[in-house]
Amino acid sequence: MIDTHCHVHGVEFDADRDEVLARAAEAAVERVLAMGEGFADNERVLRVVARHDLLRPCLGLHPDRAGLEAIEPVLEQIRSHAAELAAIGEVGLDYWVAKEPAERERQRDILGRMVALGLELDLPLSVHSRSAGHHTIALLEERGARRVCLHAFDGSAKHAARAAGLGYLLSVPPSVVRSEQKQKLVRRVPLESLMLETDSPVLGPDREQRNEPANVAIAARTVAELKGVPLDEVVAVTTANARRLFRL
Repeated sequence: MIDTHCHVHGVEFDADRDEVLARAAEAAVERVLAMGEGFADNERVLRVVARHDLLRPCLGLHPDRAGLEAIEPVLEQIRSHAAELAAIGEVGLDYWVAKEPAERERQRDILGRMVALGLELDLPLSVHSRSAGHHTIALLEERGARRVCLHAFDGSAKHAARAAGLGYLLSVPPSVVRSEQKQKLVRRVPLESLMLETDSPVLGPDREQRNEPANVAIAARTVAELKGVPLDEVVAVTTANARRLFRL
């Protein structure tokens, strides 16, 4: 299995990262994509990934950082490390945080520039979209984005199906065990459009417990139950999807 979106490079794992990644390997996780959220966090991604063969780096600028951090240094940082990257991420829109039109326009401008950079470098995007599902999909389509993972998509199953129809992939976290919205999404979207993730340390099966990459197995089992297909099929298809999208 492949954990297509997590933050295992973060300080939450500094005390026991080796043990966390050993548990992931024991759970048959073959690759973990570590997502950066801004310039300093991207530098941390690169440092941590260099010490762990299981990890692959992704550099981005989280929409929550729009207006707080300059985009130009991050764009140059991504260009400088493009050959090492599995994706540009984490990027996207977050209308839960951005309430004012000017704030939302800043987020849209940054996402648009990240789409252009992804096309320039032929890198996929790992896209965050909280309370902005159909807005995110519309912007990605309008800007011509081709290689896209919508991570932990919180929009309607209808919008998720539209994204799948555009050729975008959607990654499912372990919180699917407790999220009616994500269960509806899994039932609606074809398996051929799904991948697995954890978003560690959040979006675990238990809201109060730190999530970790080994829990991608919980997402896989739940997708199999919701789809009514064998677990082996879910693992094979989602892993093939991730290998193809991220060229792993």
